[in-house]
Amino acid sequence: MTSSSSAEHAQAAYRLRFDWGLSGARALAENARPGDVAVVVDVLSFTTTLCVAVEAGIEVHPYPWAAVDAPAYAAARGATLARGRREGLDTGSVSLSPASFEGVTDVERVVLPSPNGSAIAFALADAGVTVLGACLRNATAVGAWLRAATERISVVAAGERWPDRELRPAVEDLWGAGAVLTSLGLESASPEARTAAAAYDTMRGDLAAALRACASGRELVGAGFARDVEIAAAVDVAAVVPVLRSEAFVDGSRSAGARTPHA
Repeated sequence: MTSSSSAEHAQAAYRLRFDWGLSGARALAENARPGDVAVVVDVLSFTTTLCVAVEAGIEVHPYPWAAVDAPAYAAARGATLARGRREGLDTGSVSLSPASFEGVTDVERVVLPSPNGSAIAFALADAGVTVLGACLRNATAVGAWLRAATERISVVAAGERWPDRELRPAVEDLWGAGAVLTSLGLESASPEARTAAAAYDTMRGDLAAALRACASGRELVGAGFARDVEIAAAVDVAAVVPVLRSEAFVDGSRSAGARTPHA
């Protein structure tokens, strides 16, 4: 890839940018500048679960999915290790399911493995940008926080994976990204970012029904996790802004614009 094509794929001519998945995140973060901010959107379910946990005052450490050293990583930080969705349901433990965090009062910090959102957050942070987590629950709060930013803002829809591990663009993440971008206004937005905003605008009148009816929503409902979809569909009910500081997401809503890059 030439430097010219790399700049084009990074949407470098625009302040507001949008792309998909881990590769898209890396492209957007190429040649990151101080003050650049990236927003990870993984509606079903990493960033929704992240949002619910931070709403409960829990510090969230993202971690790679199925990492064999995850228990030791959590123990070293005095954190609870979140389980897979089904395992969490069977054991009554916190998990990737946002519903598992409802009413939780005895957890201060959690390690939350995720196959998509967590990996993207790590890649963006390693590039030196400030990383936020957004979903439909806190899209407007994240947009308000971002309005203090003076540098580039990249919004990354995590998407899902096909069985062969290829990226499956997931419409719920497109809508979540569009909600954040819409809350910012679209001045100096790339065509990719404008398209995400337009997708959100098309569905915003009935997002709850759309989320239940989309492929990911139907999959979760069919597996017995309808409550997760309901939680994810609650638009703008949360004021928290999860910001990745050092190795954990904490609520940055009380310090809007105080962007501290990953160390």
